[in-house]
Amino acid sequence: MTRRDFLSHTAAAGAALLGATTARGASARTPKNLQEIVGVKVAIATITMDGFGDKNFEPSFRMLPQLGIKNVEFNTWYPRNLTLDGIERIRQRSAEQGIRPICVQASAFGDGKAPDVAHKLWCMEAAKRLGARRVKFTGSKRGTNGGLEAVIGTLKELAPAAEEMGMLVLVENHASNVLENIGDYDEIFSKIDSPNVGLCLDTAHFVGAGVDLMEVVKRFHSRTLHVDLKDNRTVGGGHEAVPYGTGVVKFEPFLDELMKHGYSGYLLLELAHNIPKEPVLANLQSGHAMFKKYEA
Repeated sequence: MTRRDFLSHTAAAGAALLGATTARGASARTPKNLQEIVGVKVAIATITMDGFGDKNFEPSFRMLPQLGIKNVEFNTWYPRNLTLDGIERIRQRSAEQGIRPICVQASAFGDGKAPDVAHKLWCMEAAKRLGARRVKFTGSKRGTNGGLEAVIGTLKELAPAAEEMGMLVLVENHASNVLENIGDYDEIFSKIDSPNVGLCLDTAHFVGAGVDLMEVVKRFHSRTLHVDLKDNRTVGGGHEAVPYGTGVVKFEPFLDELMKHGYSGYLLLELAHNIPKEPVLANLQSGHAMFKKYEA
C-alpha cells in the first residue's frame, strides 16, 4: 500500500467512525481530560452486598467473585473508608481480586461551605488513587443545608477541578430531597455547563418521586453520565427498592430509549437496603442477567 493509499484509507475509516459515533450519540458532550473508555458496561455498588452498615466491604469482596462483575462502585460513607490507609486497602484488595473501582460514592452535598467543598475534592482525589474517574453525591432533605443553591454553589467550585483532574461529578437524584425532580436539574444545568458534571440517574428514586423516566431521558440524555438501576415498589409512593422484576420500573423501554441517544457509561446494580434482602446473590444475578445485553 502506498502512503497516498494509506492516508486515503485512514481518512475514509475515520469518516466512517465519526459517522457511526454521530449517529449513536449526536448530542454527546465530551468531558475534559477524561482518561476513561467505557462504552456501556454493567457495574455494581458495594451497598447491594454490604447494606448501609460499615462492614469494611467484607460481604462485597466475598460475593463479587460469585457474581463475576468486575466494575465496582465503592460506597465510602464512613471515615475509615476515606483515610489514606482506607483508600490503599480498597486498592490492594481490589487488585488482589481483579476488581476495577469505577466510582466513589460519598456523603451528600451539604451547606456549600469550605468543609463540604473540601470533602468533595478529597473524594475526587480518593477516586483518582483508586484508578476511578467518577465521584457521586446526592442532596440533602429539601429545605435544609442551604437547599439547591448550596448544591449549585459547591458544583461551581468542583467543576474546574473536575475538568483539570479528568473526573466526572455525578449528581444523583433522590426522592424527597433537593435533587428530586426535573425542575431541580433544569436549575442545576442552567448554571453548571461543565461536561464533567452530570446526572446520575437513579431509576427507583425518580419513579418513587412520580417522575417519568422517558421524560428524564428526553430532557437530560446529553447530561446523563451514570445510571443506577433499581426496581421500586410503587410509582409516586416514595423510594422503596425491591428485587429486580418485582416492582413497577419499566427498564427495557427506558434503557432502549437511552441507548438510542448514544449513552456511554455504567449501568449500576444498586439494590439499596439497610440490610440486603435474601437471597442476595440470586437477586443480583437476576439483575445482571436483565441488563448485560446492553453492554457494548
